[in-house]
Amino acid sequence: MTENRLFDYLYEQLRQHPQEKAFGHKVNNQWQYLSTARIVELGNQMSLGLLGLGLQPGDKIASVVYKTSPEWVILDFAMLQLGILHVPMYPTISSREYEYILNESEVKYCFVGEGDLYDKVHQACEKAPGVKEIFTFYDHPVARRWDVLLTEGDLSEVNRIKATVRPDDLCTLIYTSGTTGNPKGVMLTHRNIAFNVESIHKLVPIVAGDRVLSFLPVSHVFERVAVYFFIRCGVSVSFTGTDNLGGEEGDLKAIRPHFFTTVPRLLEKVYDKIYSKGLELKGLKRALFFWALNLTEDWDFDKKYSGWKAFQWKIAHKLIFSKWREALGGSIKGIITGASACPLRIMRVFNAAGIPIREGYGLTEASPGITFSRYEPHAAMLGTVGVVLDGIELRIEESRDYKPGEGEILASGPGIMEGYFKQPEKTAEVIRYIEGKRWLDTGDIGMIVPGKAGYRFLKITDRKKELLKTSLGKYIAPSPIESIYKEHRLVEQVMVVGENLKFVSALIVPAVEGLKEWCQKHDIAWSNLSDMIRHPRVLERYQMLVERINPNFSHAEQVKKFTLLPSTWEPVKADGTEAELTPTLKLKRRVIMQKYGREIEKMYE
Repeated sequence: MTENRLFDYLYEQLRQHPQEKAFGHKVNNQWQYLSTARIVELGNQMSLGLLGLGLQPGDKIASVVYKTSPEWVILDFAMLQLGILHVPMYPTISSREYEYILNESEVKYCFVGEGDLYDKVHQACEKAPGVKEIFTFYDHPVARRWDVLLTEGDLSEVNRIKATVRPDDLCTLIYTSGTTGNPKGVMLTHRNIAFNVESIHKLVPIVAGDRVLSFLPVSHVFERVAVYFFIRCGVSVSFTGTDNLGGEEGDLKAIRPHFFTTVPRLLEKVYDKIYSKGLELKGLKRALFFWALNLTEDWDFDKKYSGWKAFQWKIAHKLIFSKWREALGGSIKGIITGASACPLRIMRVFNAAGIPIREGYGLTEASPGITFSRYEPHAAMLGTVGVVLDGIELRIEESRDYKPGEGEILASGPGIMEGYFKQPEKTAEVIRYIEGKRWLDTGDIGMIVPGKAGYRFLKITDRKKELLKTSLGKYIAPSPIESIYKEHRLVEQVMVVGENLKFVSALIVPAVEGLKEWCQKHDIAWSNLSDMIRHPRVLERYQMLVERINPNFSHAEQVKKFTLLPSTWEPVKADGTEAELTPTLKLKRRVIMQKYGREIEKMYE
């Protein structure tokens, strides 16, 4: 196999582990699959079609879909082997952001999925004259379908261009979520991404022929790299969305996956559903459920049990946890989570139940992996994001602003981006040269924690850009505070505020289902969220929660006041207003501060 060219993974799968069900998705509610051979065949036909449009190496094509499909894989493969740069865009961003990306990246063609995407992109294209045509992955009254480009014929020109593609050539521009302004186009090469693929391949117990479920947006580098990883492993990939995962008729039961990738917020929702079902139980079944749940509080990686304790765990697995595993399809060998920090409660509960979750850490600029919690003994530690990947170096830049041993995290290695497209000034802000070596400033604060068997783990303590400084000169890291609040069933989202203010406060979005259950238990008639957040007993309950959590932090870090909010924060707003969350469900702090400026002011009056 030619080293470090992404399209070679598919050719290698065809030679070594050809799959009859390489990639599939639902069509008219029925699962349909394409074989490895058919994907390669159609990919070559698409390459001929793209050449027929006059495209050349270095040109750009954008794509945007709500759900990934085999057609997306075919398009991506065709582009990779022609040296055409793929610019995947999030489906949840605004037309204004599409316009910005299309213009800056000089996209020539765009491929869109179903829903409102054609209209949003078409609107953007009116102010992006460089886009020649929008193709669709489905029947559309105006636009041409993607498959009109499929062309049979002589592949000699495709093969000629393919032979010229080098590992260090750019293969994609991935635009960041834009938490602090316009998105930036991260330039990644074949080698950048392939380094991550190969690194993870050594660490995950996945084998050829396994089944995986893919439901995260492939516009995000995490799932994008996961797809290449799945191809590398020779597994069967079933694409879906997050709307029909659980239940007897859900995709987890239908596919019975061995692996999937996810984000912490989705795991939290799975846990909340499990917990809610436990509350519905009666008598002995309810008692057994919560007895088993309480057992998990004692769980840790590599911890061994014997005697009576081991017997208890055996009973818990047989009566309770086996049902949880069956709800996830019954075949799970591993779940990989990333994009944001996974709450300790989630890591502990799922792993204790025999559902092995491992957490990775990285960012788009590192394509994306920097650390990973491994599956072998002693290679995972609760409260950390794992061990540094082989080939990556970490540097902790300590200063007086941080605790001893804590500092800014810098990373160096083959996965680090080339830079931001057309933004050398922004590139210079995050790429440092120290003693002749190139380092990426991650923007995160962390420390190294020693473990067993010589392993050293990275613990993230906060983001540099998100540090608050109160008017008293105290630096506050909001993320650890927010993480503890979000572990509680009454809290959907929370944001800590206090920049240049006298003390720390919090905006809290209640978890509706959790609050409904609490109200029912305490004989409080439910009307709507707007009314309930003003109910004296509800306010009293959240005040108790604040008072319980505060002792975990120093006096300066403790939340003095809070405000309950009546509307959920989302990655896309139906009314077209700016969303409070990024597509990967991170807080857009600037947006939230602007939207709830009056509520924040009232807490300091």
